[in-house]
Amino acid sequence: MTEKGQRLDLKKKKSILSSDRIMPMILAIFAGISVLTTIGIVIILITESSGFFRQVPFLDFITGTKWTPLFSGSQQSFGVLPLVAGTLMITGIASVVALPIGLFSGIYLSEYAPARVRAVLKPVLEVLAGIPTIVYGFFALTFVTPMLKHIIPDLNIFNALSAGIVVGIMIIPMISSLSEDAMSAVPRSIRDAAYALGATRLEVALKVVVPAALSGIVASFVLGLSRAIGETMIVAMASGGLANLTWNPLESMQTLTAYIVMVANGDTTHGTVEYYTIYAVGLLLFIMTLLMNILAGYIKRKFREEYR
Repeated sequence: MTEKGQRLDLKKKKSILSSDRIMPMILAIFAGISVLTTIGIVIILITESSGFFRQVPFLDFITGTKWTPLFSGSQQSFGVLPLVAGTLMITGIASVVALPIGLFSGIYLSEYAPARVRAVLKPVLEVLAGIPTIVYGFFALTFVTPMLKHIIPDLNIFNALSAGIVVGIMIIPMISSLSEDAMSAVPRSIRDAAYALGATRLEVALKVVVPAALSGIVASFVLGLSRAIGETMIVAMASGGLANLTWNPLESMQTLTAYIVMVANGDTTHGTVEYYTIYAVGLLLFIMTLLMNILAGYIKRKFREEYR
């Protein structure tokens, strides 16, 4: 090798070494920014919520059955259970819609769909997952509710049933895609062994592939429900703004997210207890979704360890 070639080779090695040192630092900076952002959000929620809990006992907030923080005098109450009940009701309806459809869609894509069909349906599901939720909200208000009104005459214009159905439709792509990914990751040798024992395709799908991919499937369920709990626009538009402690899905309900939107867009004075309710409700919502995500991670690790 000539002297010029040796110099070029040396410069190239120095450039590679320099990039190997710089890139980890850059990546660490961006990772640190994301972590600090999350920590900042938590700090703000806790700090601002303290202004609420200094005036309202935590036990009254958690166990109270009447939520009228924007009222005055003796009519003002801060029991968050009506908002929690509305959130759980709509999430429950969404789970009834989304879990079976999402799971069976994932099974079809993983075990039955030809490669050409899968190549079309998979991107379509991803597109559906990217539709703005305000579009789903208008769909619930202008199509689903009038359609259900013909079947259920007692249905209110704003109701939990329509909101729950459309929230379920919204999270189907997430559950279907994540379930399909989990089932596609099951080794082909396991399927072949089941076929060699005389199992049918349906038996292989339901008795072999689904149990083997159970960790990913359950995690997709939990993540989908976590997404439903945090949904805002659909429930704000379709379920109404009445904090009603009821288990009747035909009536209007208000969720945690819908209340935050309503107060944030109003004229609540900064520094008042009414203003601090936004952060108290937001903190409760954050804790609920955090617990759901932790549960998803725990289930995924637990079943994966058992499978191995």
